[in-house]
Amino acid sequence: MAFENYPKEFLLDLYRTMVRIRSFEEHAAECFTKGMLAGNIHLSIGQEGAEAGAFAAIKPQDFFTSTHRGHGHAIARGADPKLAMAELFGKKTGYCKGKGGSMHIADMAKMNHLGANGIVGAGQPISAGSALASKIMGDDSVTVGCFGDGSTNEGSFHESLNMAAAWKLPMVWFIENNCYGVSTEIHRVTNTPDLATRAAAYGVEYAVVDGTDVVAVYEAMEKAMEHARSGKGPYVVEAKVYRYQGHYCGDPAVYRPAEYMEEALKNDAIEKMGKKLVESGVTEEELEKIKAEAQQEMDEAVKFADESPYPDPSEVLDDMYTVDNERCVAR
Repeated sequence: MAFENYPKEFLLDLYRTMVRIRSFEEHAAECFTKGMLAGNIHLSIGQEGAEAGAFAAIKPQDFFTSTHRGHGHAIARGADPKLAMAELFGKKTGYCKGKGGSMHIADMAKMNHLGANGIVGAGQPISAGSALASKIMGDDSVTVGCFGDGSTNEGSFHESLNMAAAWKLPMVWFIENNCYGVSTEIHRVTNTPDLATRAAAYGVEYAVVDGTDVVAVYEAMEKAMEHARSGKGPYVVEAKVYRYQGHYCGDPAVYRPAEYMEEALKNDAIEKMGKKLVESGVTEEELEKIKAEAQQEMDEAVKFADESPYPDPSEVLDDMYTVDNERCVAR
């Protein structure tokens, strides 16, 4: 479908989501640099188009899993930036009461967020298990598993995809391929130009899309979600993106050639979308207002997180295990 055929508000919402993700990540990076955060953080600056487009296609009843680079997924799904930032700060007001940190934001109650995961590839069996639960319970939900290019070389990718294909599970796997697993360029360790094509080995439908084109990502995910929801089994979508920072905040990424960032900046998803919006009649003032609102929202999130209390040491073993989650209780 042509860009012009979408309602203005829908397109502005996509743009707003991208801007909010970037603003959150930039604020997190600044706080980390100032020593306000404990531990480390992995940012998705440059991947906003893929995240905004993918999550626009996900319905309220759907579930998802995320990764160590998962702030953008949470924001795109509707996370409260204050609670997310507080979790990064290790504060009691965070999504996991400050115990999970950057790599483990989760919220089943409001986002159907089964959790981010610091282990590469570990979210894939979880997403397959959630999809199996949906099939058994008949809840008309699709589970979206988000992960990066490096995960596709893990055994969990192949084992879970094979099982999902055999059982026709309502699952969509969303690969954000920024070409680098930590410092390893993916094509040095993979013998296919695209990663999603591996799905064909299991008889699974797939698509490869420009992750810097937010509308193209949305359309690919819409098709994938409908495929999975209609009982046809899993679907794999690969979005080609750029990771502006190194693997973690502070990584100088000297292992990447200069051309990588040159191409990344030429294909900035926010800039590309902003240009299209202006060409379609949106004013520069409208776009600047969205950016200013995101800046203020994230300023407030940082203030909230900074002023929130740390959890009491006596609570260290609280909330470590739960038995009342219908999707993961053994019967």
